[in-house]
Amino acid sequence: MEEKLRVIITGATGMVGEGVLQECISNKNVEKILLINRKPGGYDHPKIEEILHRDFSDITSLSDKIKGYDACYFCLGVSSIGMNEEQYTKVTYHLTIGFARTLAEVNPQTTFCYVSGAGTDSTGKSKQMWARVKGKTENDLMKLPLEVYNFRPAFMKPTKGARNVKGFYKVINALYPFFRLLSKTYFLTLEEVGKAMIYVSVHGYQRHILEVKDIAQLSKA
Repeated sequence: MEEKLRVIITGATGMVGEGVLQECISNKNVEKILLINRKPGGYDHPKIEEILHRDFSDITSLSDKIKGYDACYFCLGVSSIGMNEEQYTKVTYHLTIGFARTLAEVNPQTTFCYVSGAGTDSTGKSKQMWARVKGKTENDLMKLPLEVYNFRPAFMKPTKGARNVKGFYKVINALYPFFRLLSKTYFLTLEEVGKAMIYVSVHGYQRHILEVKDIAQLSKA
């Protein structure tokens, strides 16, 4: 890959976003990273510019700052535990679509990589509330004038040196080599997720829903 990318990353204060950020920092094909965070991410690097912004459902005030970017890696997300469908829809669907609509107005045809999740349901028939909401989000993102790729990872191994790793994932991290041997179709590293996002930003991909096997394959392309 020779094309140099300017990318936007959201959610870099969480485990997934931080892992994608770490890959973008180390990847020679990424020349500029704009972090849009609610709180400081704590990363200082020549590639990085950071904007603090509270309401991700309305980024119209950032329109001038997000011009000219090639890709957006949307890693912002919350657990549905303890939320009803209305609450989860507000912080998942409305937040993501609001952000993406403004991005589409400013940078049409930008590559938009949305971190969804394994088990997401595009039909709206799942008994799992989160799966329906994520599915609707995927579907409506693909109606926008963006080049959308919906990433559906399952368990992910944090990159070495990551700061935003929750207790459960510390266990996954320790047992990852064993889990990966058992199932190469369910366990990924965040390095693989980041590499796959960078790959589709340059080359595209024939599928717009990327399951674990697609992510793993593209990370090695």
